[in-house]
Amino acid sequence: MVITLIKYLGILVLGGLIGYKDKLSPKLEGKLNTIQTASLLFLLFVMGITIGINDKVISNIFSIGLKAFIISIFAVGFSILFVHLVKKFIPLEEKEIES
Repeated sequence: MVITLIKYLGILVLGGLIGYKDKLSPKLEGKLNTIQTASLLFLLFVMGITIGINDKVISNIFSIGLKAFIISIFAVGFSILFVHLVKKFIPLEEKEIES
């Protein structure tokens, strides 16, 4: 488990270094959006297969969905609440726009 996590973090750091050092060709850089979209779609496809194979997940899909919905509602609600609270305690200076 730890080795897998280290591999993932290593790949992430390697990608970050390549991007930071600007080592990509302009041709590949122009196709990054397409590559990211294809990779994401493939990842979602594989996750769907993994979920579909697991009988426990399929039999409890509605219970899992309800719990996920409740968690997401609370996460969004409390995020909004805390942003409003923080905005009251941290004054932001408004700059005038000169034309």
